[in-house]
Amino acid sequence: MYLFPIRMLTGKNVVNWICIIRSSRKVLPRSSGFTGEDWKVGEIPPVFQGRKIAVAGVNYRLSPRATHPAYIDDAAAAVAWVMKHIGEYGGDPTRVYVAGHSAGGYLTLMVGLDKAYLARYGEDADRLAGLFPVSGQTNTHFTIRKERNIPFDIPVVDCYAPLNRARKGIPPLVMITGDRQLEMTARYEENLHLEVILKALGNDKVTLYELQGFDHGSVYTPACHLILNQIKP
Repeated sequence: MYLFPIRMLTGKNVVNWICIIRSSRKVLPRSSGFTGEDWKVGEIPPVFQGRKIAVAGVNYRLSPRATHPAYIDDAAAAVAWVMKHIGEYGGDPTRVYVAGHSAGGYLTLMVGLDKAYLARYGEDADRLAGLFPVSGQTNTHFTIRKERNIPFDIPVVDCYAPLNRARKGIPPLVMITGDRQLEMTARYEENLHLEVILKALGNDKVTLYELQGFDHGSVYTPACHLILNQIKP
């Protein structure tokens, strides 16, 4: 059994919990798939420190030592652990949010949209208070395409694509990307596609923000401030 590290940052009078699925690289700018190094405690965003928020920084197995869907399952196991155990840290299980940047954004979407992953651990994705994917892919992630020998530049929408797992009744969703002129290829457009599909299915709590002037890496910091503003104490 894989034991994923969960690093806790807690403060007094905790109100909300954010489970942050880390970016795939130790250095956030230009992260590129499930191939990075371990996250350090100091990389938990400073904007969340000193507030009525507890943060669980989540790690997961990396490619090529692990292949799909192992890293999705790791993310689900970690989120389920937080949902089950936040009471032990003074948290409220009805106020658990999930966020992630780049590969972490993709995992946030997969765990929140495909209910099967959390169901394996006895939890319901619809109990999550909200999802905050930052610059996450909504097509099948390019690392998975690489593992399957599918050309990098050809988009795929299959069971490993958040778009394929769009459904009615999802938790509140706030998607954030960088400037479409500066982001990774079609990253904004992928998120726009998912927004349109989810709203067409009847989800009214779906929002997409495009942060002008920020690229894929630099969008992370302003996105954290936006996430903080979206969470009501």
